[in-house]
Amino acid sequence: MKLAIIETGGKQYLIKPGDKISVEKLNIKDEKLDFDKVLLLSSETGTEIGKPYLLGKKIPAEILEHKRLSKITVLRYHSKTRYRKKKGHRQHISVVKISNFLPAGRQANA
Repeated sequence: MKLAIIETGGKQYLIKPGDKISVEKLNIKDEKLDFDKVLLLSSETGTEIGKPYLLGKKIPAEILEHKRLSKITVLRYHSKTRYRKKKGHRQHISVVKISNFLPAGRQANA
């Protein structure tokens, strides 16, 4: 089974081909993109670990949609002082589908 760990938006994601993941909003208008911060590639043939990233390795993906998550409510309250604040927040995300990528130990034909 092919696995990879990528980094985007300050977070790390364990992915495999065909996965749909929600990541921090990507300011990209195109439908195709490549994740170049690859930390680990693994398959039946072997495992490659980056220091911290694997040079020259990219994970192809396609953007399915940009959307906002449901609202969360943030409340602040101080007792005995009549202090109450209520705020809401909706996070922007991008839904991305991971394409098929090369397993560890294999090189792309250029």
